[in-house]
Amino acid sequence: MSTDLHPSIVALVSLAANVAASHPGQGLCQIERLKGYGVSREQIDTVIEIARHIRDETAQKLDASFDEAYAAHFAPQAADRLAAIAVSESGACCTPTASGKSCC
Repeated sequence: MSTDLHPSIVALVSLAANVAASHPGQGLCQIERLKGYGVSREQIDTVIEIARHIRDETAQKLDASFDEAYAAHFAPQAADRLAAIAVSESGACCTPTASGKSCC
C-alpha cells in the first residue's frame, strides 16, 4: 500500500499553508498545477477561504492574548483585582468561515 499523497492534495495543502502563513509567495505557484490536475476553481476557492479564515482567526487570538498580557502591566490594585478577572468564553476550536464552510 502506497502512502504517497496525490500531487493535487500536496498542491492544495501547499496553497493553504502559504495563504495561512502569509507567505510572500502566497502559494500562487500552485494554481497552475492545481488547474492541470483538474481541480476546480470552486475547490481552490474553498481552500483559500478556509486558509484565510484560519489565518485571520489566529491573528485575532494572538491580538487578544497580547492585549491581555499588555493590560496585566497596568493591573489594578489588590481591591480591584477580582473585578478585573476576565471571564473566558468557551468556544469551539474552529469557527466556520464567513460563507459557513467548516475549517475543521
